This record gives sequence, structure tokens and C-alpha cells, in this order.
Amino acid sequence: MMRSRPDGGGRDLFFYGMQIATPGLPAGTYVPLEMHRQRPEGPVNILQAAREPGPPGLLTVLEACGAMQVSLTRTTPPSTRAHHAMGASDPAGFAAMGIVETLLHTYDIAAGLGMEFNAPDDLCALVLGRLFPHVEHGEEPWQTLLWATGRGELAGRERLQKWRWYGEVREAE
Repeated sequence: MMRSRPDGGGRDLFFYGMQIATPGLPAGTYVPLEMHRQRPEGPVNILQAAREPGPPGLLTVLEACGAMQVSLTRTTPPSTRAHHAMGASDPAGFAAMGIVETLLHTYDIAAGLGMEFNAPDDLCALVLGRLFPHVEHGEEPWQTLLWATGRGELAGRERLQKWRWYGEVREAE
């Protein structure tokens, strides 16, 4: 079952970059971007990849949105806080969210195409530590991340039907 959206996660990277780029927003608010549906049954999106260019176009959108988020993460002061539904976060937190979105959507797309995708365990361990403090980290960080997001199973743990991450900055950080 493919869970990924038509933009492959590009809108998340775009959105996270926009949030940390505007530290003057009132607490608890998002950048006031207009969101609409492309078709009546379609998702409400800030943006989505054009269909005509196909997979190469989608990869271009992901690359551009990812580069924008990386640039904004590097140039935004670490003390900046911006709103997110899962907790006000700092640039590093939004970077972690972007990494999770990229890894999971890549996994979803690969699964939908009958391909295997495995993310680097060191990267998974970092985002698990930042966004999933409530999850006991096992010896297999990628499998743990899949489990923590309802996409996989771990021995001795019930498969999750609902999940969330915690974006807020914690005292120990």
C-alpha cells in the first residue's frame, strides 16, 4: 500500500522551510499560504508536483524543496522557534521533520513500485532521538522508525495504527 502523496513529500520540505524563515509570526500560527484542491476529490495542498514531467519532475521538485529547507535551516538562528502542529520547533527540529518525511515518502514510493528502500541507520537514529523520545530505540533504527510511523513491525511490539512525533524543543537539547 502506497501512502505517499502526489508531491512525494516536497510540500513538507517547502512548508518547513517557510515556517523557520518567518520567525516573526505570532505563536501558534502558520505562514499564511493559500491552500486549495487541484480537483474536487484531491488533497488540499500548498503545492504539488506537476504530473506531466513524471518521475523526473517529481525528483526535481523534491531536490528544490529539500535544498530550500537545507539553506533556510543553515541560515536561521538556532534560537528561532516556529509553529508546528506537533510542537513549536527550532531549525534543527524542522530539519529532522524534513528528513523523516523524505525517508518515509521514499520508502512509500519504492514500496508502491515494488522496490526495496533502506535508510541509513545513523540518520534514522538521529531523527528517532529528536522526534520520537517516547519510542524505545532498538538495534535497528530504520526498522524502529518504520514501526514508530505505523509502517512496519518490531518483535514484541504491537503494530501502530496511530502515531505522532514531538517537534518541540526539549530541555536537554
